[in-house]
Amino acid sequence: MRIFLAGASGVIGQQLIPRLVEKGHVVGGMTRSPGKTDLLTRLGAEPILCDVFDRDALIQAVRDFAPDVILNELTDLPDEVDKIGEHAELNARIRTEGNQNLIDAARQSGSPKILAQTVAWQLPDGPDADAVVELERSVLAEGGVVLSYGQFYGPGTYNEQQIPAEPRVRIDRAADRTVELLDAPSGVVVITDQPA
Repeated sequence: MRIFLAGASGVIGQQLIPRLVEKGHVVGGMTRSPGKTDLLTRLGAEPILCDVFDRDALIQAVRDFAPDVILNELTDLPDEVDKIGEHAELNARIRTEGNQNLIDAARQSGSPKILAQTVAWQLPDGPDADAVVELERSVLAEGGVVLSYGQFYGPGTYNEQQIPAEPRVRIDRAADRTVELLDAPSGVVVITDQPA
């Protein structure tokens, strides 16, 4: 399959690319950071430099890649965990406007299947919680799959040294489960350390 991976240079994206390539998939790894294209190439993806908020450029990029699947692993989170609260509105925007732009691109590119990430825990009331509800609604309306991840832990995550509270999922297990779900029927799939 041809897989357009939005958020390819993020913590889960970097885990997904080698696994997808190993399974024989062609991965278009989207990043908005020019400095990350070499990393994506080394991981085995075809780098696609594009900002999800540039709707027209995104539609063109998706059309050019002609994917079978769009895998939305986008977040807008800070490098330091104690600054997450400051990013709530940015992360909410990527889950609403960014996700909708990906859906619009899919509609104009033969309607590939969409899989998109959310969280498996209850967020406090606010823009980010509302954005999760909107993302899930919009993805399911397109017949897509919502990947509801527990808190990541392991290499490259906020929780490298300690195991977070449940729901949680080790980053390598999250990536393995995501690859397994490419053919899943539409619905919400909770991805945690608990057996599926």
